[in-house]
Amino acid sequence: MKQENKVLVHAVILIITLGFGFLLPKTTLSNYEPQLMAGLFIILYLSKRFFIPKNIASRLIESVVFTLVVLWIVNTTGGVNSSFFFLIYFLLFSLSLLLHPLISLTTTITLIIFFLATLPQNQSFKQILPIISLAFITPFAMFLGQEYLQNEKLKNKNERMQEDTFLFLSLILKNHLKNIQALIENFLGDHQLTQIKTHVKKMRGLIDEFEKKF
Repeated sequence: MKQENKVLVHAVILIITLGFGFLLPKTTLSNYEPQLMAGLFIILYLSKRFFIPKNIASRLIESVVFTLVVLWIVNTTGGVNSSFFFLIYFLLFSLSLLLHPLISLTTTITLIIFFLATLPQNQSFKQILPIISLAFITPFAMFLGQEYLQNEKLKNKNERMQEDTFLFLSLILKNHLKNIQALIENFLGDHQLTQIKTHVKKMRGLIDEFEKKF
């Protein structure tokens, strides 16, 4: 699946998760908050431990669980006026790192819409200030996520360079050096000298070609 499609799918899943995060606390399930949270973390542990390897699917499950837990806590303790509202800031940064920087943007937009839709009318500016603050936090979350992606790309590139270097040294140059050593040990005259020069020329060409790649 292409990166753009993955981001779109993850964004849709997170939007649905956010909807549940606002809906479930208003149902009778809110009476079983500790049990449900414990169940979510058990599911997360079991899925990561036995079923899903440490890849993007694993990070998506983490994101869904953390999003549900954070929204459940916030929405059951006062919503915008909750003393735990700051957890949403950490959630935005986490989603940007776990999935993709754009996920924090779509999450912020969805959160703002849901919070505004659930607020009573005639709210003062002070009461909606936490919602507005989400829009200011998001650029920092996206920047941090972008930096993380760049570091991951550089890390992967360095790993590929190390693999290519090892392959280059162990297979190609090693064979040429082995042939040169054999020619030197059995040196009889100009014919072996010509072969040695040929191997040296090939090695020089391979080194120049290898350097151009990096």
